[in-house]
Formats: sequence, C-alpha cells, structure tokens
Amino acid sequence: MLLTVQNVPAEPRIGVGELNSLMVQHLPQKNPQVSGKSLTVFEQRLTLFPGEPPVTFLIPGFKNYHCGQCHQPERLVAKAAQRMRGVFARLRREMPAIKKIPLRQYIIQPYTDALLQRGQMAHATFDTIRVFPATILIDAKVYDGATHRHETLHLTQPFLGRVNELEAYGFNIRSSAQFLILKYPYFADVVQAYFVPEMDRIMKDYFARTIREDLKVPREVQWFLNRFDETALKKLDQAVAGLIPLLQEVSRLNREHPLKAAYWSDRLGIDAFLLELSAVKLLPLPEVTVSDKTRAQAFSIFELQMSKDDNTRLGYVIDRKKESLMTLKYGKSPAASAQRLALYFHFLKQRFLDSEGNILLGVPDPVDFRNFVEKKIQEVEKMVAYPGMTAIERQAGQAFIEAMKKNSP
Repeated sequence: MLLTVQNVPAEPRIGVGELNSLMVQHLPQKNPQVSGKSLTVFEQRLTLFPGEPPVTFLIPGFKNYHCGQCHQPERLVAKAAQRMRGVFARLRREMPAIKKIPLRQYIIQPYTDALLQRGQMAHATFDTIRVFPATILIDAKVYDGATHRHETLHLTQPFLGRVNELEAYGFNIRSSAQFLILKYPYFADVVQAYFVPEMDRIMKDYFARTIREDLKVPREVQWFLNRFDETALKKLDQAVAGLIPLLQEVSRLNREHPLKAAYWSDRLGIDAFLLELSAVKLLPLPEVTVSDKTRAQAFSIFELQMSKDDNTRLGYVIDRKKESLMTLKYGKSPAASAQRLALYFHFLKQRFLDSEGNILLGVPDPVDFRNFVEKKIQEVEKMVAYPGMTAIERQAGQAFIEAMKKNSP
C-alpha cells in the first residue's frame, strides 16, 4: 500500500480527437437499478496518509458494465488514491488555513442518477466525491486534476451556495488562467476593472474558436485544449497572481461568516459578490470621471437593486448587478461600459465597507435571513433522504444538518 505522496507528472497534451476516442468508451450509462437489476459494487479501503482514517473507494456497477474487460478494479482504486494524495498535498500547501479535509469515500460512478447527473463532471456530497470515468480522463489528460481539487475543496466548506463555487473556481484558476474565461461570471468584471481592461475582447476571441459539436468532448474542454493567443493568456496569468490575495479574503469570509456570505450572494444573485467586495477592500478603486450628479444617479439605481429581496424571498434568480448596469446603459448614464462598472465598484465600497475598510455583511431583514437558512437546511435534508445515498453520506449529511441548525440565526 502506497502511503507516500509523489508528484504525479502531468500527462502529455492530448488532441481532441484522441480524447473523444477514449471518452466514447467511458460515457455515463443508465442506472441499472432503474430497470430493477441489482448493482454490483467493488469496494476497497485505503489509507491516504499514515495516522489518518482510511478512505472507502467504491466502483458501483463494475461488473454490470463489463469494466473488467479492460480494467482491474484494484488498479483503478490505487490510481484514485494516489490522485487524491496529490490533491490533498496541493490543497494543504496552497490553502494552509484549511486544517481538515473530510474525505471518507470516493466513488467512481459509471452511471447517471440524481446525485451525479449527465452534464456534471463530478459531485461532492457529504464526505464523499462522486466522479464519472470520463471525468477522470479529462482531469488527467486536460485539466491536470483541477476537477478533483475543486470537489475536494467543497468538502471543507461549512455551508451552501454560490459563494462555495466562487471559492472552488478560485482554486482552479491557480492551475490555469483559462478558468478565468471558462467560469467568467465569477471573475470577469473584477479582472476587467482591475487587471485586464480588454477582458471582454479576450473572452469573445476565446469562445469564437471553432469546436466540433459532433464529438462527445464537452465544449469547454475543447476550448481549453485548442490553442489560443499566448499574449492574452500571459495577461490572464498576471491577473491570477493579482487575484490571489482577493481569493484569500473570499475564503476567510466564507469560513468566518458562511451563512451571511451565502445569503448576500444569493440575495443579490451575483456569483462574484465576495470577490468584488474583496477587490474594493484590498485594491485602489478604478478611476471615475463622471460628474457628481451622474454618480449620485448611478448610486441610487444600485441602491434600489441591492435592496430587493426577490431572490431569497420568492426564489427568483436575478443578477442585481447586471440589472443595475443595464438600467444605466439605457438611461442617462456614462456611455462607456468601463465607467459604469467603475461606478459599481465605488458603490460597493460605500455600501458594504465601514470607515476602517472592514466588509459589512449585516442582514437588513432577519426574517428573510432565517427563512433563507431554513430553506438550505431543507435542501440538505431532501438530499440526505435520496435512496442512492450511501451510509457514509447519510451519516455525514446528518452531521452537516445538525451543524447548520446549531449555527442558524
């Protein structure tokens, strides 16, 4: 049994056609249990590091889908364990504030169900990571393990919501600046306002490249593999370096104030909200050249949108920043989009930072806040009750529910 951490070298860059040939043989299948068939499960427990509890590795359906024609389950599990050792080592190195990574179970799942649906790459539930075989191929041959690092970080997060995705994608961009583009709702406005003014053009050029719709390789994987402007990518690499302190602040907020961080991000419908607050806290504001009257008009529009609670109260999904900027664009406002965006960041600093530069996450409506947390608890309770949950997931999920109830307002 391997217990040492070895740096797993990145595999040679693969072509889209070659990757497609491999993926065709490893696509997600239908769940045999739907048709009443029993599901065979290969199970093995391995210790990732000395002194730590073992992790249970499962391959449900290994015999059902005839995986043994090409693979040995013990070898698949050994590779998965070594893969996770590398993930743990990197997470501990780059995010030392995270002391505990509660991985108790790793499932290579060849079929789709409610917990790992077609179109998903992987899913972190409760102390568990579920991953499709095709995802393992993509992560090894294209993303250099970014998906596994993303899901592992999710295991350490104390609550739910879009801020968790912001933090996890923020970990992804450290391995490749292309994730700034592929996951642009989380980063684009901060990058454009503070680091790369031509971010809009770079994104248009990136997504304008031809891809093959007849292949099984996901669109974003094809864009990632295809060659792109090296000068633009170097600029994005520099932006990533500048974003690291902001992302550290995002992680701090998400772990010290998880409920309020999730509430505000969902209330405003802004994926990048905590990153934007971190930017106005830690970086000089972008220059604003408009008149005081125009500034005041813009601030009143931002305030009107930011005061709405339809997202949390009624279940809407409205991006309040986008709504505000659209109102400014078609009203009496600056013609330049850069100025509209700059005004937004000036507003954030005035509205959400105190005189000493501390971020304010106080909730304006305690009742709406309590209802929001209760809905999240109900979501987790519903997931834990799903028939496909393993015993480990149910136990960890129940502990997660109890922790949420204990910390609820």
